[in-house]
Amino acid sequence: MDAISWSMQAVSILDNFNRFSKYKISIGASSSNSRIRALKFTESASTQQVSDEMPLSTDSLAWNTVIQTHLGNLDYSKAVTTYHRMLSRGVRPDRHTLPRILSVSRLSGSLSLGKQLHGHAVKLGVSNDVYVTGALIQLYGHLDGNGAAKWVLDNSERKMSSVSWTLLAKLYIMQNKPALAIDLFNEMVESGAEIDPVSLTTAISACVLLKSLKVGRNIHQTARKHGLELDLLVSNSLMKMYIECGSIKDACWLFDQMPSRDAISWTSAIQGYVKNGLINEGLKLFRKMITDAKIKPDAVAISSILPACARMAAHKNGREIHGYLVRNTVPMNLKVENALIDMYAKSGCLEYASMIFLRMKSKDVVSWTVMILGYSLHGQGHLGVELFQKIPTIDIDEISYVTALFACCTACMVEEGMHYFNYIKSPKLVHCTLMVTLLARAGKFDEARAFVEERSIAKHAEVVRALIDGCRIHRNLSTGKRLIEQLCDLEPLNADNYVMMSNWYAQSGKQDMVDAWRETIRDMNLTPKIAYSWIEFRNKVHVFRTGDVSHPRSEGIYWELEFLMKNLEGKGFHWNPDFSFHDIDEERECVPIGHSELLAISFGLISIRSGTTVRVTKNLRVCHSCHEAAKYISKVVSREIILKDPNCFHHFKNGICSCQDLY
Repeated sequence: MDAISWSMQAVSILDNFNRFSKYKISIGASSSNSRIRALKFTESASTQQVSDEMPLSTDSLAWNTVIQTHLGNLDYSKAVTTYHRMLSRGVRPDRHTLPRILSVSRLSGSLSLGKQLHGHAVKLGVSNDVYVTGALIQLYGHLDGNGAAKWVLDNSERKMSSVSWTLLAKLYIMQNKPALAIDLFNEMVESGAEIDPVSLTTAISACVLLKSLKVGRNIHQTARKHGLELDLLVSNSLMKMYIECGSIKDACWLFDQMPSRDAISWTSAIQGYVKNGLINEGLKLFRKMITDAKIKPDAVAISSILPACARMAAHKNGREIHGYLVRNTVPMNLKVENALIDMYAKSGCLEYASMIFLRMKSKDVVSWTVMILGYSLHGQGHLGVELFQKIPTIDIDEISYVTALFACCTACMVEEGMHYFNYIKSPKLVHCTLMVTLLARAGKFDEARAFVEERSIAKHAEVVRALIDGCRIHRNLSTGKRLIEQLCDLEPLNADNYVMMSNWYAQSGKQDMVDAWRETIRDMNLTPKIAYSWIEFRNKVHVFRTGDVSHPRSEGIYWELEFLMKNLEGKGFHWNPDFSFHDIDEERECVPIGHSELLAISFGLISIRSGTTVRVTKNLRVCHSCHEAAKYISKVVSREIILKDPNCFHHFKNGICSCQDLY
């Protein structure tokens, strides 16, 4: 009822317009901008300032153009003054005038002006025009709440048009109320209103915010019923929805059904594959996009596919894509440059990542943090700390401090780590865990224990693991045993914890306890992780597991390892049989040369050209024996060996590892 009274009051105002030739627009000023407060019928100085700009024509088109120009220039007072002059000269506002001047009242924040204009629309008989109704919905939705906006829609005589429904749905989404947008869409469907691609994509975007696959499929069904399923705009939106809701299968099916695809379609499909770990499929689709569809990838597509190359086995693919960028002069914006740095750092090519970083003309917080993380992953934490000190203060955030603390952990820089931690206003668990890691790796167990008690974080599994890592490095067996038991209590369904406990007892010579813990794993029907290592050679990934003899070149692989071991033993090398803190069961009982990482290294040595770096990835932590053996092998064969495990890159060169044996 309030909206009706507003309109009726404004009608009486409009009745008086023809009796007056001059009136004033009063503007309330604030420190940041001016807001139009009301229309008053008196002489206005601002009117005189723009009088020369007023059209002489009585055609509303010319006046609408001037109002639109002022609106585009954000000069709201001149726009309203023009509207005032238009009325005073007897020019009748039309269905194009009112939406423009209603936008002025919305953007200037003047609800009172908007209410009067609503009255003008009623008096002029255009309040039910689809564009005017849309402008009123936006006005009330932004300045008076969703209830008033919904009232306008409910009382509109043009409810069969999708425009007003869609505008209100977008308002709900802007206010982070996607459930209301879905409810409105369902009401729209039930009312028999027109369903068009824009209304569908708006509802689909609400599903993305809700992460509701069920609701998304219902909207997909509605699109199918209205024959809009394969509309390009709708299909692209549905693909994005399925990807965000975790159904890559539905997204791929829809992609295959599309009669025509644009760059957005291909990019969305690529993003879906990469996001869901289907790396090879993503790379194949990227190549198909270029060769078959003849679509030149833009910055978004490039930054979507590069994460697929952020792994050792795909470093060649990453370099090929980078080469494509250079050859085809694809614009290298900040997002692409950051993705390139990330790709090179995570695929084992730190020097290329550093080169791109140094050549960047501008950097954001992502650039800095990705490069710091890259240095840390490759055992160059001290360079990461130096780089952190160069970040502009305004760019430092919580994630920046995470990378700074990680760099301190890698370089064992305790004082610097404490300094940075003290700068964090509200430390999160990740910051505290890194501090525990730093103290434990440095052998400061008393300080680490005190820190854990002070922060009350002893019951977090990641904190306990950080302490166990310190015990592994410094051979603190008694404390380590107690921590492993604590970890088993915190994560009773994690088989790897029981394997670690079993290996601890095996190291202590207590076979009965080893058998007991293995029986516990069987009784609980738990499955320990299996160790794998892999290496890329001639565009094919060769995978090895512990004791593997299935590879066609197994005989040559083992012969090479036995030859190297005899050579190493002559140089003073001895196997390190310590598995007390190792969480892989099968490796302890296998001969060392049968460990997956050594099999992969041996395959690389006999297959890859002499002098070329051997790049191996392992899914679990490298054991002490293989770590020591890789150091010796790198010295004997005079080749760099890069072994990536879940924690870091081990660069073995001339008998030294980049991790400084802190792993």
